[in-house]
Formats: sequence, structure tokens, C-alpha cells
Amino acid sequence: MKSNLILVADDEPSMRLNIIELLEDEGYSLIQASNGEEAIQLATEYQPMVVLMDIKMPGISGIQALKAIKKNTNQIPVIIFTAYGSSDKPINAMKAGAFDYLEKPFEIDEFLSIVKSAIEQNRKLNIEANPEKLKSNRAAIQQQIVGSSKKMREILKMIGKIAPKDTTVLIEGESGTGKEVIADAIYRHSKRSNGPFIKLNCGALPNNLLESELFGHEAGSFTGASKKRLGRFELADGGTIFLDEVNALSPPTQIRLLRVLQNFTFERVGGEKTIKTNARVIAATNKNLQQEVQNGNFREDLYYRLNVINLTIPPLRERLSDIEPLVKYFLKKYSPNKKILISEEVVGYLKSYHWPGNVRELENIIERATVLMKGDFLGKKDLSISLKSDFCNVYEYHEQEGNIPMQKILKSIEKDLILKGLYRTNWNKTKTAELLGINRRLLYSKIDQYDIKKESNTLKFPV
Repeated sequence: MKSNLILVADDEPSMRLNIIELLEDEGYSLIQASNGEEAIQLATEYQPMVVLMDIKMPGISGIQALKAIKKNTNQIPVIIFTAYGSSDKPINAMKAGAFDYLEKPFEIDEFLSIVKSAIEQNRKLNIEANPEKLKSNRAAIQQQIVGSSKKMREILKMIGKIAPKDTTVLIEGESGTGKEVIADAIYRHSKRSNGPFIKLNCGALPNNLLESELFGHEAGSFTGASKKRLGRFELADGGTIFLDEVNALSPPTQIRLLRVLQNFTFERVGGEKTIKTNARVIAATNKNLQQEVQNGNFREDLYYRLNVINLTIPPLRERLSDIEPLVKYFLKKYSPNKKILISEEVVGYLKSYHWPGNVRELENIIERATVLMKGDFLGKKDLSISLKSDFCNVYEYHEQEGNIPMQKILKSIEKDLILKGLYRTNWNKTKTAELLGINRRLLYSKIDQYDIKKESNTLKFPV
């Protein structure tokens, strides 16, 4: 095995050439394949330090070639890339054993960093075993995870890693960020995808009914209990149970849930028979659960039982590049038989909004627009948002959380103003500084402070 040998597999010669030229400048040796069969053959013969492979190739796809390479030479890390992004592709790639997943066009620094990490991991021989093969997922996709921002790509890759396991998952994020959509994706890509998927919003029921919903009850156990009822944990046996707003559980119910997570046993309300359950638990909360523990509102031992794997979903204001694909997705969802066009001005306007209600708020706005708009062009007049209320939205959000952290609010507003200025001037920093009434040096300092990057500042590989 040559210490700096990399295999590039793509059916487009220009794509291979761009990658080869980039990596040769970094001191690597390159070999290339134009299809999946050739990639398998060269990987087996030359044992490169890393394989870079496109998903869409004639004959054997990149995912099929990935599986064959991992079967023959499990140590070699494989990085999958594609120009045809969808939420399932990175999940399937990670499930199949990919080291990482990238979408074209690549950001050069990120691309080189991932390649270096893969080679370093190969050198240390710390590659994990090939994930076990899963049952084919026959369930239709009900909801799509839409977004190609770096933060969402990391979440998609994480789903691909954790879905095949039975590990308990805690999903944290503000209201409207799509926690249930993430839970659906974990279930669909798990070994339990043919089993039941039982959901319960813990904040939607009073405490006196919640235990009965979770664990069931025997006939006569309380007024109105005329017959035995199975609880959600029994119904989820062999499948997955999703507990939304788990922070709303009362202390007694928290104790009962802790026992289920420890021993996988419980009793129905009013019953004496101990029942075993084999349900995977996915929980979600729109609160900071660790802070709830410190405030005495949530049991610490239960928190650690739930927080085996943590997925924190970023708010929409922290992944502005996802707004345009989300808008297009919702337009297609609510106007399937009509092609609606949107302008860059509208996209920029939407990116200037703070989105306190996150993806759910965006979906509601687009749904309303499709009902009321005239014609087939989405304009600013069709959007039921006002940027004038931006400060109020930030203030009201923190007030609902029980505190008013002035520095955090001011920083959030300052970052939003800089972003608005950059979008309005098409990222002309001189004009942005003039628009904001500050000097360029201060603007550059603030851009570095808030890690503001232009999403289109990427390596333009041909697609």
C-alpha cells in the first residue's frame, strides 16, 4: 500500500482531472477509474490510502462499488460525492460504510481536510468494522430532510451512522426545526423499519393521562377505565417509540421511564404483571435538557439514559443556505401541478428574516403564499413576514425562555444586520461597510468573529 496513493472514480473525465490536479498539488499520487467495476478492481489491486468516488456512474453505482470495496478491503476509507443531492443519499452512503459524503461543488478546504483525515485514519488502522447490512426499506418516504448546508450534511451523515444501531437518541432543537422529521429518518433507515413506529407528544397530555398512554392500564384501574388498554411501549415492541417534548414528563413518570430504559420492563397502570418491551427510544425536546437538569426540572440519571447519542438541530437562521431549497420543496409540495418561479431578491429577503418559528414558520408562509398568490411568480408581496419585527422576534424568543440575555440578543442582531448588508450588496464588502456606516476593517473583524462565509465561495467542479 503506497502511503500517499489516492483512487478517484468518476465517469466524467473533467471531474477526475480537476480533483487530480488539486490533489497532485498537495503531493498525492493518483490513479483513476471511470466506472464502478474499474474502481473495485483498482482498489483491490493497488490498495490506495483512500477512494474518492461519485455515486452516479454507468453500470455499478458508487454505493454498490463502495459496498464491494468495503467487503474486499475493509481498511480503505471511501469518500462518496455527488452533484445530485437528496437526504437519503448521504444516509445510505454512511450506512454502507463511507468515511464521509460530499456534495458538488466542494469547498476546497473542507475537501482537503476530509481527505487528510481519511488517510490519517487509515494509517492508524482505526477504521470501524463495516456496518451490518440492513433490511431494505420498503416504507414510502413521508417527509424529506431538505438542506445542503454544512450543518445539515453533518446531521445526515450522523443519521447514517446511528440508524442501524438500537442506541437511544436524544434530538434537541428549537420548536419548528424538524425534530420529528429527523426521528422519521432514523426509523426508516434502521433495522426496525418494518416494525411499528409509535409517536407520542408528552406535552400534549395532562400528567394523569400520560402514564396510561405510555404504559397502558388495566380495566377498572381508574374512573373511566372500562377495559384494558395497551400503552405506547407495548405497541412499539420490536419497533421504535418517539417521545416528543420529553421535558414535559412529570417526576413520577420520569422515574417510570428511567426504569424502562434501564430494564426494558414496566407495569400497566393498576396492573401487577411485569411486561417486557423491545422498543428503541428516540426522544426530542425544544428545551436545553441539561439546563433543565440544573434547574431541578428533569432527572439527571434519566437525562444521561436518553442522551446516549445527541443530535442538535440548528435553527434556520444558522443555516440560511437551506432556505432556497426549502422554499422550492414547499412550493412543489403545495402546488404540485404548477411551476412557481422565485427571484434572487425574494431568496435574499427570506434570508434576511430571523425565523423565530424556524422551518415550520417558513412552510406555513409558503403554503399561505401558494393559496393567495396570483400567477406563477413568488414575489415579496406574497410573503407574510415583515423585517421590521425582527428585533421583536429575537426579544420575544428569549423572553419566552425566561431570561433576557442582552449580549446574546445584541450579537444576534449585529450578525443579522451584517448578513442583510452583504446580501443587499451582493457580498461587496466596501459597499456593505458604507451601508452599515462602519469602516471596512471593523466589518472584516465582525465577519471573522461571527464566522460568516459566502455560501457560493466554493470550488466550481463541473457537474
